[in-house]
Amino acid sequence: MPAILIVDDERDLLSLLDFNLRQAGFETLLASSGQEALQQLRRRVPDLVLLDLMLPDVSGTELCRAVKSDPRTRHVPVMMLTAKSEEVDKVVGFELGADDYVTKPFSVRELVLRVRAVLRRAGGATPASGERAPDAVGPIRVDVEAHRAYVADEEVVLTPLEFRLLVTFMSRAGRVQSREQLLMDVWEMSSEIETRTVDTHVKRLREKLGVARDLLETVRGVGYRLVEPSEPG
Repeated sequence: MPAILIVDDERDLLSLLDFNLRQAGFETLLASSGQEALQQLRRRVPDLVLLDLMLPDVSGTELCRAVKSDPRTRHVPVMMLTAKSEEVDKVVGFELGADDYVTKPFSVRELVLRVRAVLRRAGGATPASGERAPDAVGPIRVDVEAHRAYVADEEVVLTPLEFRLLVTFMSRAGRVQSREQLLMDVWEMSSEIETRTVDTHVKRLREKLGVARDLLETVRGVGYRLVEPSEPG
């Protein structure tokens, strides 16, 4: 039974999430502050952390950084909960290694679905369709087994989700991928859930690709595709 550490200072919401996740078949660990969360993490490594960004003591971003920098817990997926909806908060969360981001208020049913999806894909880099990615597209190279990515022989540090997204694009090089398709195949979530999270991740991935960023194209009104570099001349 997967154990979920829920960290939120709103007691009513903490109780609501506790009840619904237990009803969905999860074991729950509860913390109403950053310090309580750190104590829980010292006692036991959970399968996923559901983390509010606005905590009374330690900020959620600092707690996420602590989880992802500790060798004991760096593999644990983190889902962020927050009342903030600004793009900058999402970017900061994803840059720290968060695996998903849910803005309050949210549907509890959707949250449970997203928890299941994050747990399913945790640690996985192979596209859901089973397609094998080529080792390289232009200057971009991946080592799936080692979970490493390179651009022009320089290693690029990607979050697990960014790596999975890149591998998916490489496995379908030259083919346009809609946001809905990416959401289902990379995030393993229903396309009914908002697709802006796809745009946020593609933006971050494109920035990290550096000199190869232009190979990840936006196809207006459709989605995205990764292309081979054009021949000079």
